[in-house]
Formats: sequence, structure tokens, C-alpha cells
Amino acid sequence: MLKTFKLGGVHPAENKISADKKIEILPIPKMAYIPISQHLGAPAKALVNKGDIVKVGQQIAKGEAFISANIHSSVSGKVLKVDNVIDASGYKRTAVVVQVEGDEWVETIDKSPELKKEISLSQKEIIQKINEMGIVGLGGATFPSHVKLMVPEGKRAEVLIINGVECEPYLTSDHRLMMEKGEEMMIGVEILKIALGVNRAIIGIENNKPDAIEHLTKIANGYKGIEVQGLKVKYPQGAEKQLIKAVINREVPSGKLPIEVGAVVNNAGTAFAVYEAIQKNKPLIERVVTITGKSVKNPGNFMVRIGTPVAELVEAAGGLPEDTGKVIGGGPMMGKALNSLEVPVVKGTSGILIMPESEAARYTVQNCIRCSKCVSVCPMGLEPYLLEKLVMFEDYDRTEQERVMDCIECGSCHYTCPAARPLLDYLRLGKNKVGFIIRTRSK
Repeated sequence: MLKTFKLGGVHPAENKISADKKIEILPIPKMAYIPISQHLGAPAKALVNKGDIVKVGQQIAKGEAFISANIHSSVSGKVLKVDNVIDASGYKRTAVVVQVEGDEWVETIDKSPELKKEISLSQKEIIQKINEMGIVGLGGATFPSHVKLMVPEGKRAEVLIINGVECEPYLTSDHRLMMEKGEEMMIGVEILKIALGVNRAIIGIENNKPDAIEHLTKIANGYKGIEVQGLKVKYPQGAEKQLIKAVINREVPSGKLPIEVGAVVNNAGTAFAVYEAIQKNKPLIERVVTITGKSVKNPGNFMVRIGTPVAELVEAAGGLPEDTGKVIGGGPMMGKALNSLEVPVVKGTSGILIMPESEAARYTVQNCIRCSKCVSVCPMGLEPYLLEKLVMFEDYDRTEQERVMDCIECGSCHYTCPAARPLLDYLRLGKNKVGFIIRTRSK
């Protein structure tokens, strides 16, 4: 029986153009721009300087704060500088710029394709290794994985949920990873089970990926305590709280984390990265990225080294189409428009969407007609029309009271608004302002 969450949600066109395109290896860039902050939390501290020679897999930045993550070089060559580069949001961020010379890897990384099933590390050793290897959530939030696995005192994990939903339109990187690296992913799930001390894991996959459901179900038959759950297609089912509701019918309270209901959620790509970290001693230095769009000549899924300029992905997909209106980092619902193709691929880059001009242009904003469509589709039970007005008039106390921090920025309200109100823009602004106020208050 197919399950789903009940509150809100929308059904945008899926447009999974690249779903049948096997993962290709993108050539190594001539220059890599590796930001030292590719995760939620504090930036890492650079460990290299101009003129240093680095190898693939060498640690080049250390995450010193509790919520932070290590950064490793994805290429070998000479460090040209440690300087600011423009990131996907248009802000300048510190990055290690490496001029690529060859492809020399750290000797401790196991590059063999041989599947390694036996797990020799203890629970504590696994969490420590995941920390060392710089693994973060690859579903988009990029929360440091070792922190998520450290269950707070007084709480207990009961079930591990693997997010194979990939509900964002156009994106297919997780789909291809499940199809082509299913065995490795399953071992990664086993490792995560040990790290959490749980006996049960559920892999949630939407029913628009029947091949992935069938494939992983067959593999899961060889693993005790791992099951695959088919889900109805509904956006934003890939969000943690909605996935938990769909899979185990538990609701995470407002302002709380999934561990409150005994659940921990990890992305399918994260499970594969964990396999490579623990079994192959390989840091997070590359990931699968979807490059797609209706006018794109060669849409596909590419294994890309972290720090590769987006321009090289676009080139591999046949170049920028003449009718390009916007290039988006991520999918059309939650992604953000890029102001340059020179921004680097980072750990959280799941896809690049090239939208034609006919679809990229925004409609003329009209007055809100109080139709309440934004309320009915909000999966968090918020009132987006009200929050928009509160943020517009800078009433941040009331904005906080109306639970703006519960917004998951899924864009369902923006998508369904007949007046083309920029609801998501205002909710993101409101979260930023209120979040700052809360952090200031707690100091």
C-alpha cells in the first residue's frame, strides 16, 4: 500500500527528463574552487596556504565548531590562493583555489571497485570516521552527518529513514544513484543503523520510480531489518517531517527535531557517501549532479568533483541553449537562480536546471484575493499570506509567533498563488530576520 503525508502539498509537473541517463564521470576541471563552508553551521578553518601542493582526498579545512564539517581536496595540484569566490547565493565565501596538476590521490583511499560488505568499525568509530571524512546530508540541507548521528541524552532513536523520494521536479541524481549504486547504498544503510543503534531502517521512494523500488527491494531482501516503502507522488514529501509522517505516521512537534519521535532521516546519497567513507576511506570529494532542462541538448547525471565550476557541467550537457532565461542551482521549487556559471559545485549541489525564457519569467504580481490556496497547500499548516504581510511591515515579533521558523521553504504557497505573490521570497526573508533575532536573544 502506498503511503503519503496528509497536510497540504502540491503536484507540479515531474519533468524527470534525465531519469534514464546513466551516471557519467565529468572530466576533472583545470581549476577547482573549493569553499570551506559547504555545510550548515560554522565554516571550517583552512589548513593550507598559497603554494602548497595537495592530493585528492587530503584534508584542506577543519570543522572546529560542534556543528561544522571538514573539507577535503577533490583534485591534486598547487594551491593558488585562499580567497573569496562567489557562491550559488551570490555571496563571497572563502575558498581554496587549486590549479589542477594530474590526479594523485591520498594513498589511504581504496579506489578499487570491489564491494566491501564486512563492517569492522564500532558505533563510536563510525561516527568519528564520518566526522573525519566530512560527510554531510546530501539532500540539500547539508547538516553535518556525525552530529545527526549523535543522539542527545534522554532521547532514543528507533528507526532510520532513508530519503529516496527526490520529489523536486527535474532532479534525478538520487534515482540514478539508487539504480547504479544500490548495493553500496544498502551497506551504507547498515553502517548508519550501527551508528544509531537501531535495528530497523525504511527506505522511502515515490512511486514514479518503480524501477528503483523494485531494484532496492530485491537487494534489501538480503539485509535484515531494512525495508523499502513505496510512496504516493506528492511534493514536498522529501522534507524530513513530511517523510516521517508518510512512512511511520508520526508528527514532529513544532520547533523540534525528528529524534523527538524516535526517527533519524538520511538521504540516499548520504548513505552512499557513508559507505565510501567507512569502507573505502574516501572523503566526500565528489557527488552526482543532475544537469537538465527542456531545451538542454544532453541532459544527464554526472559524477562531479567538488569545486568544479558549473560552466563545465553546462558544457558537458551541450552548452547553454539560446532560449535560456534562468539557470537554477537545484530544482524549480526550492532552487535559487545563479548569477554566474563560474560558481563551484559544492556538497549540496544536487542539480542544475536550465529554464527557457518562456518559463523563467515571473508573472505580474497582483493583489492578494484571500483565496486561501496558500494555506491549504502548506505542509506545515502555516498562513503564508499573513506571514508575507507581517514581513513586509517588519512585524517580526508577530512573524515569530505565527511560526515562520517552521517554514521548510518548499515553495508550495508560491507555486499555487493565483495572484503571483512572491510568498517564498518573503518567508525566506522572515526566517532570516527572525532567526537572527532568536540567536541574538540567546547570547
